[in-house]
Amino acid sequence: MELIGAAERRGRARDLFFVWAAPSVSILNFTVGATLVLLGLELWQAVLVVIAGSALWVFPGIIAISGPAAGTSGSVITRAVYGIIGNKPVVTFTGWLIGAVFLALNWLASSFLGADLLAGIGLSDPVVVPIVVTLVISAVTVLVAVYGHALIVRVYSWLAIVLAVIFATVTAFILPQVDWSYRAAEPLSGVPLWSAVTIGFTLVASAPISYINSPDIARYLPRSTKPSHIIAATALGGALPGMVFTVVGVLLGTAVMDRMDAGIESALLGLLPSWLVPVFVIGVIVNTVALNGMTTYTSSMALQAIGIPLRRIPAAIVVGLIGTALTIYLVLSTSLLDAVNLMLQFLVIVSAPTMAVFVTDVVLRRNRYDGADLFDAERGGRFWYTGGWSIPGVAAVLTGGIATALCLSTTAWTGPISQALGFIDLSVPVGMLLAAGLYALLLRTPLAKDGRP
Repeated sequence: MELIGAAERRGRARDLFFVWAAPSVSILNFTVGATLVLLGLELWQAVLVVIAGSALWVFPGIIAISGPAAGTSGSVITRAVYGIIGNKPVVTFTGWLIGAVFLALNWLASSFLGADLLAGIGLSDPVVVPIVVTLVISAVTVLVAVYGHALIVRVYSWLAIVLAVIFATVTAFILPQVDWSYRAAEPLSGVPLWSAVTIGFTLVASAPISYINSPDIARYLPRSTKPSHIIAATALGGALPGMVFTVVGVLLGTAVMDRMDAGIESALLGLLPSWLVPVFVIGVIVNTVALNGMTTYTSSMALQAIGIPLRRIPAAIVVGLIGTALTIYLVLSTSLLDAVNLMLQFLVIVSAPTMAVFVTDVVLRRNRYDGADLFDAERGGRFWYTGGWSIPGVAAVLTGGIATALCLSTTAWTGPISQALGFIDLSVPVGMLLAAGLYALLLRTPLAKDGRP
């Protein structure tokens, strides 16, 4: 997380497109897309929800420009938002929760598919096999995180191409089995329709608004790199493949509607020829390593940013161990579809307000961050604020999180506002707008303690 000098700066903005495309070619997109059909949406309605949710990739693009400006990781840059001390609990909670959820969900998908593949050759123990698969994949993932930024930038462009070819081939075998005339058994209208649309939007949007680590990946770019190019490469790299394969997931939902009891991963494998199954499973595992390698890498810097005296490599190993433990718990206790839907929805309670506040700070500050000031942790430093806390930042993110929870609608929790509206889920727009608006407003008051951008 140390400051990156001019001599170490390298790369071009367009490199970011492939860095974000590789993890966005994911089986989680298939799962989320199929869920939109299960919610009762028609095909055209589900496609519009995917497009709307994917548009939020612009936010990781906006905050990514702070990386080259400051020359350090996003978990350090947010000291400007929350204060030197206030940043520690926020990064601890948000960085670790988001990292753990995505590590677990991606390893979970690979574990289930790997176990299904091994079952075909007689290795079918429902406990031992998924655990062993999880341990092997997590070990490779941590190795990627250990090698870090240089490996990610150099290899991910090739991975993006390979994964796109594999997933496109799988798509070619899915399309002939799609029910193009699909209609919901009971077409939705009125409040039930809006409930399904907004819940689906929350699921799709949960991915882009969770990538608060985008400055970490962009931070090695030369300071002279045009911000518009960084925004475009990051946003399009994440949005385009994610959008395409989530729409494929929508179509997949019509083809496997009557086979969901066996799990979406098993239903999907049942549509593919025998020769393609191992290729696809390997592709999913490679995608998992790509996404989780990036997540582990950035989470290790978050661990350093909160003051825990670990170097990056031991920190990456600690992150991997925590994610592995959560994955093993989920493997033995839930299905992929249930885990993805529930955990992604709950994730927005944290990710929606933190992303909104970060974006607002970048815009209001006009992306002017001084790396040296960010590392000045002494009392009286520029980002010391009030006793080490930025009241506007902390108040905005807490208020936005509460509002998000009150407007959320899941199978495990429905906020009172959502319940009063007939289970309409406004968690993302309400949480983000309230957090951003409150932060901008409080910066104009004496509470800012000279922390105004």
